[in-house]
Amino acid sequence: MRELVSILTPVRNGGAFLAVCLESIINQTYKNWELLIVDDNSQDDTWETIKRYSESDSRILGFKNQGEGILPALQTAYSHATGTRITRMDADDIMEPDKLELLLESATAGQVAVGFVNYFSDRGVGEGYKSYAAWLNDLTNLGKNFSDLYKECTIPSSCWMLDRQDFDGCGGIGNVYPEDYDLAFRMKEYGLKVKPVKKVIHHWRDHDSRASRNDDNYKDNRFLDLKVFHFLKQDRNENQGLTLIGAGKKGKIISQLLSKNRVEFCWATNNPRKIGVNIHEKVLISENEIPANSQLLISVAGDEGAQLRVKYPNGYFFC
Repeated sequence: MRELVSILTPVRNGGAFLAVCLESIINQTYKNWELLIVDDNSQDDTWETIKRYSESDSRILGFKNQGEGILPALQTAYSHATGTRITRMDADDIMEPDKLELLLESATAGQVAVGFVNYFSDRGVGEGYKSYAAWLNDLTNLGKNFSDLYKECTIPSSCWMLDRQDFDGCGGIGNVYPEDYDLAFRMKEYGLKVKPVKKVIHHWRDHDSRASRNDDNYKDNRFLDLKVFHFLKQDRNENQGLTLIGAGKKGKIISQLLSKNRVEFCWATNNPRKIGVNIHEKVLISENEIPANSQLLISVAGDEGAQLRVKYPNGYFFC
């Protein structure tokens, strides 16, 4: 198997961690790869580091971003890619030495290869991040990453690989933030199956300057507009009614998004103080009044949300 793997890497002011990332790529057991790394208007020594490594290894190809931001950087990288397999790498993360080899074994046509991930940090990793990684790995272990896609992005960023035709078929880089979450929805829509690599092969570095902590495109990490867009595009059944369950902050935003898209729906709650109340021109009903044969959008978290998952296994859970 000598497929050329194209690795797409955007980087902005990544000088502190870039060399460690690049060394982890150079040390891969699978050698037939090309790294398309794009400097996104860095103000530190990122470009000098890229040039130094590209001069010593012909597989490393450095470019300046043709625009500004992660999406244009990824698009710039992909415009230069020549491989038959596509993956992504973030410039502050680290690959296990066998990452590319193991993903490549599973990245056959019609399948997205996905591996286990973990977080690391010089200051220690919070319990929330540990729980998220464990939850992702549990889904990956079963190959059921798309089953809970409306809750969180379930295809771990930079820990997947696709056949190039499948990557193009599901729309490639795209033009919507958060780009990894949008791509995961498009993988699902395209009908790809998850092929698990049941081993930790990618390490996410948590630090204060991470894009997900600082870039305005990731500031609202609920991403409800993206979720509603893809639900209406992929999973809405016009032959059924639609009921939104939950009238908290997320529920209210979802209600507004559905109304903005001129979607007819009922709005249900088990909060007795809200039943019968008019919110955003919708009178809330009790859960007992949900019409039969209704698709359910559920925006309830915590213990009550867990109970609803048991009660409504076919619901679409947005949290």
